[in-house]
Parts: sequence; C-alpha cells; structure tokens
Amino acid sequence: MHLVNCMVLAGIGVALSVSAAQAAEPVTLYVAPNGNDAWSGKLDAPNEAGTDGPFATLAGARDAIRGMKAAGALPGPVVVQVRGGVYRLREPVVFGPEDSGSHAAPITYEAYPGEEPVLSGGVAVTDWKPEGDLWTATVDGVGPRPAPFSALWVNGEYRRAARTPNEDFFYTDGPAPVVKDADTGEEIQNTINAIRFAEGDLDPGWKDLEDALLVSYHSWDTTHLPIARIDFENRVVIMPRKGGWPFNRWAGPKQRYYIEHFFEALDQPGEWYLDRKTKTLYYRPMDGEDMAGTEVVAPMLRQVIVLEGDVANGRFVTHLHFKGLRIHHTDHTLGPKGLNNEQAAHSVVAAVHAKGARWCSIEDCEVGHVGTYGIWFGVGCQDNRIARNHVHDLGAGGVRLGEPGEGGNEFQYARHNVVDNNWIHDGGKIFPAAVGVWIGRSSYNTVSHNEISDFFYTGVSVGWSWGYAPSSAHHNLIEHNHIHHLGKRLLSDMGGIYTLGVAPGTVLRYNLIHDVFSYAYGGWGIYPDEGSTHLLAENNVVYNTKTGGFHQHYGKENRIENNVFAFTHEGQLQRTRNEDHVSFIFRRNIVYFNNGRLMHGNWGNHQFEMDGNCYWDTSGKALDFAGMALEDWRAHGHDTHSIIADPLFENAEALDFRLKPESPALALGFRPIDISTAGLYGDEAWVNAPKAIEREPSELPKPPEP
Repeated sequence: MHLVNCMVLAGIGVALSVSAAQAAEPVTLYVAPNGNDAWSGKLDAPNEAGTDGPFATLAGARDAIRGMKAAGALPGPVVVQVRGGVYRLREPVVFGPEDSGSHAAPITYEAYPGEEPVLSGGVAVTDWKPEGDLWTATVDGVGPRPAPFSALWVNGEYRRAARTPNEDFFYTDGPAPVVKDADTGEEIQNTINAIRFAEGDLDPGWKDLEDALLVSYHSWDTTHLPIARIDFENRVVIMPRKGGWPFNRWAGPKQRYYIEHFFEALDQPGEWYLDRKTKTLYYRPMDGEDMAGTEVVAPMLRQVIVLEGDVANGRFVTHLHFKGLRIHHTDHTLGPKGLNNEQAAHSVVAAVHAKGARWCSIEDCEVGHVGTYGIWFGVGCQDNRIARNHVHDLGAGGVRLGEPGEGGNEFQYARHNVVDNNWIHDGGKIFPAAVGVWIGRSSYNTVSHNEISDFFYTGVSVGWSWGYAPSSAHHNLIEHNHIHHLGKRLLSDMGGIYTLGVAPGTVLRYNLIHDVFSYAYGGWGIYPDEGSTHLLAENNVVYNTKTGGFHQHYGKENRIENNVFAFTHEGQLQRTRNEDHVSFIFRRNIVYFNNGRLMHGNWGNHQFEMDGNCYWDTSGKALDFAGMALEDWRAHGHDTHSIIADPLFENAEALDFRLKPESPALALGFRPIDISTAGLYGDEAWVNAPKAIEREPSELPKPPEP
C-alpha cells in the first residue's frame, strides 16, 4: 500500500479513536433518599435553593434515561449512582428493552462511593402496642389466604411464623383412613391430601386455622398446604388440594410435619402471627428487644429488580449493570392452594429476576433477608454475569439459571451465563428444598469459585430432565467451588453437586465438597441422578458425607477420574440401578476411609469400569468389593491395576489431602489436586469472610470396634 494512503488511513483511525473516546464519556446521574424525581438527577445532593438535585428513586432515573435516549442525548455510557439509605419500594423496579444500554454505551446502576443503598421490598412495622407479653401492630396491604406473608425481619434477623411444635416435628400415625367429607360426602383420598395424626398432637381448642399451613417433609421436598378441616374423631387433617406427593410414600409411616400461622402457636420468643382479617400483627419479643428501639420489616413485594425482555419477539434487555446495591425483603405468595414442588422449590420466584437479558451483570451486590430465591436469570438470558455477590438469609435458594421447561425457540434458550466468586449461604429457611445454585434446561454456563453452604438440600443442581431423552442442559462447567454443610439432617436424597439428564460436555472439577448430612438416605458428595449421562467429574475432593462420596442412581458412561473420596459414614461408593450399558468409568481415584465399608448398592451386573484406583481403609479391615475379595473382583475385569495402599496424605485426619512425594497413588498416574483454589478469590476481607462463621468441628466417621 502507498505510504500516503497508509498515513491517511492512520489519521482516520486516530480521529475515530478520539471520537470514540469522546463519545465514551459517561453521563452520571444520582439517586438519593432526599431527592425528587422531578429534578434533573445531575447533582448528588439537593442544591441550596431546593430546586434541583438527585432523583428520589431508581425508577425516576430509569425514566429520565428513557427520555434522554429518545431525544438522542446519550451517545455514551450512563452511570447512576445511588446514595446510601433505605428505599422502600411499592412495586418492583422493572427494566424493559427500551431501558437497554449497548456495548459502547452500557448503563450502570451502582452504589455511590463509600455508601450502602438498600432497596427494600418490605414495609417498616411501627406503632407497636403492648398486649400482655406480646406486641401488636396494624399492617395494611396484606395478601389473600393462606399465610399473608411468610417472613419477618427484626433488627435485620429472620423471624419465623408461629408454629407447633417449636423445634421438633409431629409424626403421622400411619396412613390416614378413608373418610367422607362432611359437606359433600366425597371420600377423601387419604394418601394425597390427608394425614392421620397421633393422639394428643393437635388440639380441638385451636380457634382459627383459616390461615394455617401444614408443612410436611417428603424426603427431598416439602409441601405447604392450607387446612380444610380437622376430623378429631378419626384423627385426620384434610387439605383442600389434591395432587403432589402422596403422604407416607417417601418418608415412611411416620412422616414429619408441623403446623404454622395460627395464634395458639405463638408461644416462643421471636415468633409472630398475622391475623389477616383484622390486619393485626402479633409478635413475641426476644429478650432485650423493646418497642422503641427495634426495627421490624414485613415483606410486601415478591421481587425488587426485574429485567423483562420481550423474549417471544427477540427484544432483549441488554448491557444493564448493577453494582454495590443491597436488595432486601421479598416474599413468595403461596396462593389459596399452598405450595408443592417436584424438587428444589423451583416455583419460588427471586428477588432479582431476569427474562430475556443479554450482556447484563449483578456484581458486588448483597441480596439477603429475602423470603425467595436471591437471583434468577431465566428464559432467554444469555451472556450475563453474576459475580462477587453476597447472597444469604434466604427463604429459598441462591442463584438460578434457566427454566424447568424447554426453550421454544432460539430466543428462549438460557445459556453462556457466569456465576463466579459469590458467597451464597444460609438458605431454605421457608422452603428447605431450595438449592444454592440451580441450573435448569440451560447450557454452556460456568459456576465457579463460589462458597456455597448451609442449605438443607443440594449445593449445586445441574440439569432438569429425568431419563435419557435429549436435554438442553449440557456443556455446563462447575469448577473451583467450596460446597459444604448441607442437609443438616433435615431432608434426604441430596448431593453437594447433583445432576440430572443427558449432559455431554458438562464438567465438574476442582470442587471441594464436605459435610453433607441427610435425614435418612442420600447425603452424597457427587450425585449423578436419573439419566445423568456423559459427565466428567475430575480433580474434586469430597469428604465427610453421610451416605457416599460418589453415588450414581442411573446413567450412562460418566467419567469419574482423579478425585479424592474420603471419610463417608456409610459406604464410600454407591451404585443403585443395574442397566445394560456402562454406567460409569471410575479411574485414578483415591478412596480413603476408616469404617470398613467401601461399596453399597447394586453392583451385580458389572456394567461399569474401574481401574487404576487407590483404596485404603485405616481400620485395617479387609476390603470388601461388593461382597468379593479383590482377586474375585478382578476376575470380573475390575481394578486390575488398582492398589490397596495408604496414599500417604499429608494429614488426612486434619483434612489435609495433599499427597506426600512418595505417595503410591502417583505411580498409578494420579495427578495431585490443588484444592486451595476452591472458593472465593480477591481481597483478603472477602476471601476470609466465610471463615468467621463458627460451627462445630466436623465429626468424622468412627472406626469399627475391634
């Protein structure tokens, strides 16, 4: 090319660069509690004349940006800085396609430097009056029956609804008998919507159960059902809804339940009851609480921030970013039929809910003190980022990606989303079956470097199809997460990482999983459930689980390679269903335990491949390979090159699973796992924050008696 032409083109390039830099100068707007949505929003505080200043609400800033865009006055990025204070919302802040930014001109809603704005979906309950040893206050705007709202926060702490019994459960007294409805004469199908209670558990003196809920535990799920009537003669509680899980099916003849939301149950400090008819809230205070100095917040909104794309027509919400905001106080309205989910409390909404969002982000936010899930990027959401958020004190779960159903067209798929470096903990307080991070029918997502703990069910759930039909949940990457203290002996059939369906390209790697304890069966570390197929689980460290470090219910050709499975209280490895194809390939793993129980479940048809593993039982008992000695096991083609030997961890009893240089596992081709990368990263305060939670030390399995 001629030199002059090159110089001309270079000059044009410089001019374009300068022009782009000038165009990229951000417009900065402000929101403050003392603002006014009629002002310009260009000042961070009201002027002396009181004629201009910040906006009062996010919605005011959003609407002003709409107007500026329509007028062509936004050539570059926009930053909306939100001053500290509490913003009590009367409705969610909804952003549609018209509120989108662009790659060159993103729109960011962020905390003002050094300040903490709180977006609250609740109302402050004030004007308390004493009534004996209770407090009472009037709450307007309560919803329909049952359970007008499900949570209350007092001085920032979650308070549960009044319930009985307070700490334990009632237990059903076998299956309910068939009874006839007093009004219609219809025979009540006892396994679906009736339970039989034990003599003396329920009290005929309870006056008003119109808003009461029977909360029952069905192994991996719970139901929250209103009560139609109680038949004391037959000792039967009858619920108005049919369907859902049959009682006493998954939980045995003595199923756990309790009853909440009625006045007579208000017998323990910290409990509350709302009389929906009179709109009177009753609260039994904790020691040291006084009416003058106590902040009480009741949730009124289901959602706080909503990104609402027009998914059906391919009109998305794009390039919106939220940073440093605190999002509090939401509630999931049950409706007149209560709540019954198949699994994972999947019908419960989220405080931050996106549909049809592209290239958006939620970063450095706190989503907490909510009665719902925290964040949900659902149908049509692609290429979004959820990063470095503190998601906690949750009525349901933490983060959700995708939907339970298949996407109908290209616009509806949820994929290529990232959930990275979030601290997600203390969930399931209202809906115990909720999950730390849930991926439904969604692909190509990354869940990485999260600390996920203190849920009553699964840590990370991937996939939402049962069996071998093609699934749109595949190529998901679950890596470098620290997942721990799950189950807490409340629910069953759970895993640190739980998978469903055909999922080629899905990889689980470098995750640290421990302290998974179910109520009955199924406290597993890595759990490929129904139809899980073509997964790769490698370089994970799993220890101190109740039922197994690894369990596959049924699936096809999953690869379990180069993992450490240690200290399970029951069998270390479990396989449930015999099938006519290879279930899994189990290679170059270390299985380390102290209780004499290596395998349980069904291993009889030998449709699996195992080799190159290192097994060691510190109790000194001879290893039992599904009822066989090692030589008989090898005669079936398994573990031909495996060894029974101490892998020489640095200090397994202190949960240090690094290998010493002379480890015999290294000669098998085992690659040392640097699990120090699991969990949060960044500044020291952020990384160390989860360590401030005090728990009892892990109780490892006890060796068998000599």
